[in-house]
Amino acid sequence: MPNAQHPTPMKTIGLIGGLSWQSTIDYYRFMNMEVLKRTNGKHEAKIIIDSVDFGEVEAFMKEKDFEGIRTMMVKSARRLEKAGADLVMIGANTMHFAAETVREAISVPLVSIMDATIEAIRAKSLTKVGLLGTKYTVEEDFFKQRLITKGIDVNVPGEEDREFIHQTIFKELFIATINPESKKRFLSIMDGLANDGAQGIILGCTEIPLLIKQEDTSLPVFDTTEIHALAAVELAF
Repeated sequence: MPNAQHPTPMKTIGLIGGLSWQSTIDYYRFMNMEVLKRTNGKHEAKIIIDSVDFGEVEAFMKEKDFEGIRTMMVKSARRLEKAGADLVMIGANTMHFAAETVREAISVPLVSIMDATIEAIRAKSLTKVGLLGTKYTVEEDFFKQRLITKGIDVNVPGEEDREFIHQTIFKELFIATINPESKKRFLSIMDGLANDGAQGIILGCTEIPLLIKQEDTSLPVFDTTEIHALAAVELAF
């Protein structure tokens, strides 16, 4: 165990998890791996997870009760702050439509998955990317407009492909089902976005990296789960 007289100066990260539990595992793994690397294996991440029931979130989504989701995210963030979190993160792309509401409801920093991803794209000097995600993420403006205001143009799949991606996320990836045929179609969709000028692809749902890895394509891919996790660790230090 670390010497009690010489604790790591790391802050405590609060994660709103369960969005889904699959990606929450990856968040936990990425953050701990990064802390181990930064401390030469001497420390692990200080993390508090408030794991919400995605079944309740999905019910709100089906009813288009986005205010209900905002309320749920705010309550979760406040629980994390009360438990001692020094910073908070929402472990999902889609739920970031509520990010500003959550940010205003707490007194600790909120780590944005969108801003962290934008920084990663800008670091590669890309000006046009493809965005994959749930229909809510790719059809609403909260993520796309954030990219555009930072000088990054965005391509999204056509309607049929958006529906396929959405259904694959909810019916396969959320229950840890990896279907080779689904992967093949994802890669085809990505190639189509590249043919339309995308220089890289945002894996804009924290479950998509369960299916698509950088080694699957020559296109730069932006794993928003890993990017977000590393941004939180950076702030924690």
